[in-house]
Amino acid sequence: MSEAAVMHAAVEPAESPLTPESWGKLGMWVFLAGDAMSFGGLIVGYGILRNGSSNWPVPSHVLGINLTAFMTFLLICSSVTMVLSLSAIKRGDQSGLKKFLFLTVLGGAAFLGLQVYEWTHLIERGMTITGNPFGAALFGTTFFVLTGFHGCHVFGGVVYLSCVLVQALRGRFGEQHHNEVEIAGLYWHFVDLVWILIFTFVYLV
Repeated sequence: MSEAAVMHAAVEPAESPLTPESWGKLGMWVFLAGDAMSFGGLIVGYGILRNGSSNWPVPSHVLGINLTAFMTFLLICSSVTMVLSLSAIKRGDQSGLKKFLFLTVLGGAAFLGLQVYEWTHLIERGMTITGNPFGAALFGTTFFVLTGFHGCHVFGGVVYLSCVLVQALRGRFGEQHHNEVEIAGLYWHFVDLVWILIFTFVYLV
């Protein structure tokens, strides 16, 4: 082998095993991993404060469990419609993609509307981020911080999915081009999973 050929082989860049599509998924997974730590810290903090309080109220006596159970059901249904939207576009079904994406956005928006109703009802009863007439003041603090932080994620998800829906209406996605839909689905499923944990630890346990 000539010296020139050896030099060419030495400087030839190695191919990356990651495609542009997988880079997007990797970026979302990294973001979700960091976000999971934030939620994990908040939930652990809630547990520590609750365990150390002598007058922590019973959640079922203060919070509307039936309403929140319905909100949880809405988010679970929105995860199902998100799966169906991705499945539709993988088959090249444009109308299915648009329909199920719209239902996902609608489910998220309905969840936010019900959360606003819940917060308004609790505030009218005297519960705030710094006070709680039902017992430990930190109950109000942890409740509004945890549910509010998650609500911000739901709001961001609704905006995110609305942008994906607009692109779908313009015919951007197809049977071989649906990576953005899949990445958005990762975020939405994460938001739904976190809510199930919050509902369990804050409302039920």
